[in-house]
Amino acid sequence: MNSVNITRIQVLESLIKDESNQIANLANASAWLNECLDTINWVGFYLTDDNELVLGPFQGKTACVRITMGKGVCGTAAQKREILRVPDVHEFPGHIACDAASRSEIVIPLIKDGELLGVLDIDSPVCDRFSEDDQQFLEAYAETLVAYL
Repeated sequence: MNSVNITRIQVLESLIKDESNQIANLANASAWLNECLDTINWVGFYLTDDNELVLGPFQGKTACVRITMGKGVCGTAAQKREILRVPDVHEFPGHIACDAASRSEIVIPLIKDGELLGVLDIDSPVCDRFSEDDQQFLEAYAETLVAYL
């Protein structure tokens, strides 16, 4: 991981390390990513609630409030507990279009002690926006965040 991304993770840690409130930490984490990443149009969290994901703190246009596990990119990533990087969401079977401008998406499951807490979801209006380097950075970002939740 490059030094810029290491610094970004250190800033995240400084924002959340002394705060115990999960919503406050997720709000700052989404705001910080919104500042760090270019060509994105939505960044935020969906939190696990029974067999659904429920909208949490985010930056961007209004969003879908509830997503069933296994539905869309977020629900599929949550159910499989795998990172999904989708170059063109219009080609993803069952994609849930909350914002018609979104073209690519990356979703990182948030898992702590074997429990699925939710997902980090990032959309872009650019096809194939998210690279392997982005994925590695965002995975490390999510791991750092989860350690404080």
